[in-house]
Amino acid sequence: MTHRSIIHVDMDAFYAQIEQRDNPKLVGKPVIIGGTSSRGVVSTASYEARRYGVYSAMPIEAAKKLCPEGIYLPVNMEKYKKVSSEIYNIFKRYTKIYEPISIDEAFLDVTGKDALEIAKAIKSDIKNELKLTASVGISINKFLAKLASEADKPDGLTIIKKDEILSFLRPLPVNKIWGVGPKMNRELNKLGIYYVRDIQNYDIEVLMSLFGKWGKEIYELSHGIDERPVEPNNLSKSIGEEKTFLKDVCDIDVLLKALKSYSINLSNKLKKRGYLARTISIKIKYKDFTIENRSVTLSIPTRDENIIFDTAKYILLNKFNINKEIRLIGLILSNLIYPEDPLQLSMKI
Repeated sequence: MTHRSIIHVDMDAFYAQIEQRDNPKLVGKPVIIGGTSSRGVVSTASYEARRYGVYSAMPIEAAKKLCPEGIYLPVNMEKYKKVSSEIYNIFKRYTKIYEPISIDEAFLDVTGKDALEIAKAIKSDIKNELKLTASVGISINKFLAKLASEADKPDGLTIIKKDEILSFLRPLPVNKIWGVGPKMNRELNKLGIYYVRDIQNYDIEVLMSLFGKWGKEIYELSHGIDERPVEPNNLSKSIGEEKTFLKDVCDIDVLLKALKSYSINLSNKLKKRGYLARTISIKIKYKDFTIENRSVTLSIPTRDENIIFDTAKYILLNKFNINKEIRLIGLILSNLIYPEDPLQLSMKI
């Protein structure tokens, strides 16, 4: 195992914290960011709101039932992006090797430096200059550093040392392992695996026979093994747009109109950032909140709005059964590359 010094910085309830900073009357109040429409979803909930059971991605309608006294605000993305840029400028003071994960979190490789002193300095700079708090984790790889940052929120600082790895991981629920979502969690539960310690004690050969390569990966992660480097030039994993309709729809023309608008906007974003997209995906959320995703991977990457729209139209008309009313439709472009990157030609439908 390569022993690096990795820091994971995760801002605390980022959008809500910014609004509380900018409006002192909101401090200590349950603030929910995600729009004022009852058909929206929660983007961020302050820690005061989380005590009511409100969490990210929850329908605003459900949040209002749990927290009727909450303060509901629309997303102000321009403001949040500006603050995010200021945070990343702080990171640059301490290392050139940092990997953005989202607008409010990143990994930093500080191998060969004093990770604890750097983590303290970053937290101090963010607090003094931006009047915000971040939770920070330190360990020998990305997986463990992220778990460390989650261990003591908000405003925490946690280190997982090499000789503490197995004991730290042992009592955690198995869904703390990257990639173990609800479906995989159920499959593991059927095997009597509920905690990370259960995987640590499981036969790796059996896991591989059941889950293939993924069986080996979850076994390694359960032992704190993660060889992925921090990638400073990491491209955005995807860009996308989506819209929750004011009323549930099943009109193809309305859906196509939305996809046309997304295609134009996303094409412009690709051109601005200098990317091409290889994978085009449609996300649909139905009236009952079930979600389906379908995608096509092109043999020749594109940023052309007409190709994006034509592919999106093909996916919608051929890969979905539009018999149920639709609450939301989204278009996602992923597998992003620079034009000079080598291509591995293929088409997956």
